[in-house]
Amino acid sequence: MMGPRPSVAEPVEPGVSPLTAQDAARAVETELGRILDEGLRKARETDPLFARDITERVTSLVRRGGKRLRTAFAWCGWQAAHGSGDTTPVLRTGAALELLQACALIHDDLMDGSPRRRGAPSVHIDLARMHESAGMSGSPETFAASAAVLCGDLALAWADDLLTETALGSPYGPQLQREWQAMRREMVAGQYRDIHAQATDASGVAEALTIATLKSALYTVERPLALGASLAGADATVLDSLRSAGRCAGLAFQLRDDLLGAFGDPALTGKPADDDLRTRKLTYLLAVGIELAEASGDQEAADLLSPRTPSVSNNAVHRMRAALERLGAQSVVESKIAALAATSLRHFHRTGAEPAIQREFAALVARASGIAPQCTGREEAA
Repeated sequence: MMGPRPSVAEPVEPGVSPLTAQDAARAVETELGRILDEGLRKARETDPLFARDITERVTSLVRRGGKRLRTAFAWCGWQAAHGSGDTTPVLRTGAALELLQACALIHDDLMDGSPRRRGAPSVHIDLARMHESAGMSGSPETFAASAAVLCGDLALAWADDLLTETALGSPYGPQLQREWQAMRREMVAGQYRDIHAQATDASGVAEALTIATLKSALYTVERPLALGASLAGADATVLDSLRSAGRCAGLAFQLRDDLLGAFGDPALTGKPADDDLRTRKLTYLLAVGIELAEASGDQEAADLLSPRTPSVSNNAVHRMRAALERLGAQSVVESKIAALAATSLRHFHRTGAEPAIQREFAALVARASGIAPQCTGREEAA
């Protein structure tokens, strides 16, 4: 799909400080812009209608941003493994991760029926509105679901093409490709566990953690760290430490997202704050709440939080929030996030990364988890 591109950043020469993770996150915007422009140009050559209705929606979602955490973590992995020289491969890997994230968001919003993403209507909602305004025949919802699947597929194809081209141009391409392939399997497995849990009314803490790990933690932090490190030719010891650090930080990120999904401000998060509660999606927060309600004999709260209870009114959602706070579920999740963040830093310290890189990683973990753990570099690994 996309041929080689000139470097977004100049190669890092010996003795010159490399870019920071924040710099890399900014630099990947330029790389993404080039990739999206090229993808849109080729789509218009293929078919103008496809370009307008499908490709432009994908590019719009990607351009609306996001945290770009995956790019930043890939950069930290590359630095932890003493990456040097041309920065283009790691930035293009970051861009591939952002395109993969777009695919995941489009498909996830469709499966969950989420109405908003990144401060705008979700792709399937926007497509349904287009169907209605154009006076098209048939069901707007059916049309929008089918078209949204294609939007996600396009983002995935772009991501795969970009990663493959990067791997082919790297001496460490086979390892990079293996990490990418494993990440895609994990994402699909996690998404299926998620919808399976809803279909079977699952409510256990262990199942909630399995879903959070597979669906989010691995591809948000663990695999991006490993992808970046692979481009630097990291050995097995460094990769193992990075994977452990990433799994803990990624899980902390997802648990924070669970809290924001129940208690966050939509004006700040860009998405509704009641979808998970209204549909009783199996999150760690909800599973802990149910466990605490049953342990304390609070049958009213247990029934209110139970996945077997049908979708509920706004008043019931408010009561669910109050029950989670009263039971102490919110505090339990906060404590779990703090422990995971601290453990993540201890694992990262074992990579032997330079102190400046450890500080960068700590800042990223704080940003992802909402927790600012201490990074002394002296703790025992958990």
